[in-house]
Amino acid sequence: MSETEALETHRQELRRGTVVLACLRLLHEPGYGYSLLEDLNARGFDTDANTLYPLLRRLEKQGHLTSEWNTDEARPRKFYRTSSAGALLADTLTDEHRAIAAAIAALPLKD
Repeated sequence: MSETEALETHRQELRRGTVVLACLRLLHEPGYGYSLLEDLNARGFDTDANTLYPLLRRLEKQGHLTSEWNTDEARPRKFYRTSSAGALLADTLTDEHRAIAAAIAALPLKD
């Protein structure tokens, strides 16, 4: 494995946990899967549909998201929104993320 490939693997591992937090924060306004996927990718959270849709279903099952179908247009879409439990989780995870970032920033760099 090249150094570039190894770096990308580590980046993906680091970002994987942040996708949940990003979804919860972005879905404070209702959104459907494909638009959320595009928004995540545009904001640097490289995610694919095979990762996102199971995540949305899991978060909904856990009570962190609510959903409803919009059938007003030609193609029905399932819209997700962060629930009050999801908003609380997002706040908690955001605080935890900041604490981890501060702890990492305080670590010495070796020259």
